[in-house]
Amino acid sequence: MFQKARKNRIYQDVVDQIEEAILDGKLNVGDTLPPERDLMERFETSRGTLREALRVLEQKGLIEIRLGTNGGAVIKGLTTEKISENLALLIRFQQVSLEHLAEFREGVEGNVVALAAERATPSDIRQLRLLLEEARQYKENGISHQDAFIRVDEHLHQALARISQNPMYTSILQTLHENIHPYFENFLPREPHVIEENYSDLCDIVQAVENGDAQKARKLAQRHVRRFNQYMIQKKQHQTSGGPL
Repeated sequence: MFQKARKNRIYQDVVDQIEEAILDGKLNVGDTLPPERDLMERFETSRGTLREALRVLEQKGLIEIRLGTNGGAVIKGLTTEKISENLALLIRFQQVSLEHLAEFREGVEGNVVALAAERATPSDIRQLRLLLEEARQYKENGISHQDAFIRVDEHLHQALARISQNPMYTSILQTLHENIHPYFENFLPREPHVIEENYSDLCDIVQAVENGDAQKARKLAQRHVRRFNQYMIQKKQHQTSGGPL
C-alpha cells in the first residue's frame, strides 16, 4: 500500500500517501495503521518524521491516536467537524464582518428554506410550528425576553437546515447559529418592533415551507437576513461614531 517517501518534505509525502489510501477506500473507518516500526520501514523515514505526519493527519480529523496495548493510529470517518471548528473560530473572534456574514447567510439560508419547502414532512412542519409557538410566548413577554427569543430563532433556522436533508447545510448553519449570538447581543437593537418583525418573518417563512412554495420561502429568508443585518450595521455605526442609538 505504501512506498518509500520522497526526500523533499518527507512528512508531507507520508501524509499524502495515507490520506490517498483513506480516500481510495484502501483504509476504512476503524482500521488501524501498521505499527510505527513497520511504517518507518515502508516509508524509509525516521520516527520523528513519521510522528509529525501522523499529527498532521490527526489534526485533519482523518485518524485518531489511541494509547495503550490495543492503541495505534485508527482511521476515523470523514466528517465536517474541522470545517465547523474553523468557521466557529472565525465567527467567535469576529474575523467576519457583518456584511460578509449577511452575504453568506442570504445565499445559504435562501437555499436551505427553498429545499425545506420541497422536502418538509408533516412531522417537520409540526416541529416548526412548536418552535414558532415558543417564539410567540417570548415575544409576548416583551423586550426583556429578547435573548430567549433569539435563541428560539436560531433553533428554528437550524431545524430548517435539518429539514433540507443536506448535511453540509446542516453542519455549517448549526455552527453559524451556535456562535453568532454575540453579534446579536452587541449590534441588534433592543426595541419591541425588532422582535415583532422577526416573529412575523419567521411565521411567513414557515408558512411558505408548509405550502411547499420554495421560491417564496427563498425570497422571504433572504429579505429577513438582509433587513436584520441592516439594523445591526446601523447600530454598529452609531456605536462607532458615538451618536444616539
